[in-house]
Amino acid sequence: MTNLVTIFGGSGFVGRYIARRMAKEGWRVRVAVRRPNDAMFVRTYGVVGQVEPVMCNIRDDDSVRAVLRGADAVVNCVGILAEAGKQSFEAVQVEGAARIARLAAEQGAATLVQISAIGADEDSESAYARTKAKGEAAVRQAFPGAVILRPSIIFGPEDEFFNRFAGMTRFGPVLPVIGAETLFQPVYVDDVARAAVLGVQGLAPAGVYELGGPDVQSFRTLMQEMLGVIQRRRLILNTPWWLARLMGSTFDVLNKFSGGLIKGPVTRDQVENLARDNVVSPDAKGFAALGIDPVSTEAVLPEYLWRFRPSGQYAAIKNSAKNLRQPQE
Repeated sequence: MTNLVTIFGGSGFVGRYIARRMAKEGWRVRVAVRRPNDAMFVRTYGVVGQVEPVMCNIRDDDSVRAVLRGADAVVNCVGILAEAGKQSFEAVQVEGAARIARLAAEQGAATLVQISAIGADEDSESAYARTKAKGEAAVRQAFPGAVILRPSIIFGPEDEFFNRFAGMTRFGPVLPVIGAETLFQPVYVDDVARAAVLGVQGLAPAGVYELGGPDVQSFRTLMQEMLGVIQRRRLILNTPWWLARLMGSTFDVLNKFSGGLIKGPVTRDQVENLARDNVVSPDAKGFAALGIDPVSTEAVLPEYLWRFRPSGQYAAIKNSAKNLRQPQE
């Protein structure tokens, strides 16, 4: 009988790539999400009935237990960048992760992959980073053989990083950033999926893996690269830390008192995250330990950022036309 993997958050940015790869490997894939009707596109990743979205609330034992029933492997991709209502960092990234790991062990799953993040640290100023670390600890306690993946900033066609800032260039000559000199090691989303598949298949030893691409670059340098790809000139303006923290705190208050109706461009917690480099630790296991050669931003960004160019899909044609020799009279 074909093996079954349950992927929590399997229709999200990272989860969908893992689901697609698992389907190609011949596995049955159960995509556990809050809104199955919004995840129907995952069915196209395999033959009829191979990939199925199912409803699950990771804050509820019975709901999680139901989607784990019969699963040979489990992947948890659920995480949030900002809190909203009941979706708090503690509820999602600690309690949710612990619940999935505990019930995966209870149901007899052979392997578990937890998607975490570089910077996970219980002593961090950031609640996001603290809860990621606490979630990792809870997972290891309940499922000692788990594979934990800590990617740096993830890029790909559906990302909320390069797409977001490329979109901002349409509204003026200035591109504001927070933490222009903070270092990142961008990792391609499908490379993270490849690592997750190895964990699911039991081909990666248990433990923590920090995943970063081949290049370490500052936030400013990444924005310069992005501007080159979309063929736009913008002044990259770094926001001072004191002002960024003030902005984040102000937007947090507005969000709270508006019942979530007012959402600012940045939270105070995100500012604290941006204050720390987001790169692979010197002594950490990474892609090399998994036999994966990561892809660079240079190889991928032009494939999906072209739509932000002034001429969009016709940019290459227009540039080529400029090189045509004018006919002599």
